[in-house]
Amino acid sequence: MERKYAIFDLDGTILYTLEDLQGSLNYALARAGLPLRTADEVRRFVGNGIRKLIERAAPDVTDRAELDAIYKDLKYYYETHPWDTTRVYPGISELMHTLKACGWRIGVASNKDDSLVRLLMAHFFPGLVDFAMGFRDGMRRKPDPGSALAVLEVLCGIAGPEDVFPLELSPGQQAELQKAKAAATYIGDSEVDGQTAENLGVESVIVSWGFRTEEELAACGAGPAVSNCSQLLRRIMKIK
Repeated sequence: MERKYAIFDLDGTILYTLEDLQGSLNYALARAGLPLRTADEVRRFVGNGIRKLIERAAPDVTDRAELDAIYKDLKYYYETHPWDTTRVYPGISELMHTLKACGWRIGVASNKDDSLVRLLMAHFFPGLVDFAMGFRDGMRRKPDPGSALAVLEVLCGIAGPEDVFPLELSPGQQAELQKAKAAATYIGDSEVDGQTAENLGVESVIVSWGFRTEEELAACGAGPAVSNCSQLLRRIMKIK
């Protein structure tokens, strides 16, 4: 049986994390004496990692040391409150079980810091996700395809989970990677995810239940989006 691969974004795609992100951000902003942000503001700010979230939430802060302090406070609060309100979107776990029963390998590629991604995967998806990667030092954030590429390389057996990326691939491994790309689907909830899939060279599916409205998705050309996991499964498995 030909191996197939599903790579998911995390925030807004498989996990609802908005309120915990807002709580962590506002804790850090309050510590810095800065105005707090609403859930809708945070929804619009997320998608490019915690550093970019802070820059968007505190645009007048340009001092690197102050930004680093806000980041440190945010990460501390998030690590101690990782799932106060976070939950799995309806149908996601069942969808993953179905894919694995059909022989698919499942990965997650996120702009969230790698330590936080591992924490959330172990809590919400034990035994379901074959490999997950968040942002690591030396890598670029999505829509750069580096993290999603690294996940795919592990899923298809070219790399191991503790390898240092990017890899130098032999011609044989390059050929294997091209086969894997042809058998891979990237699933996300934003324009960043659509661009990531395009940059990686794989098929993409965008979901409508995440952190972008359908109007925002349509405006940036990321649609048409699927609205539930039944539709998502059919799109991933190419069922008419």
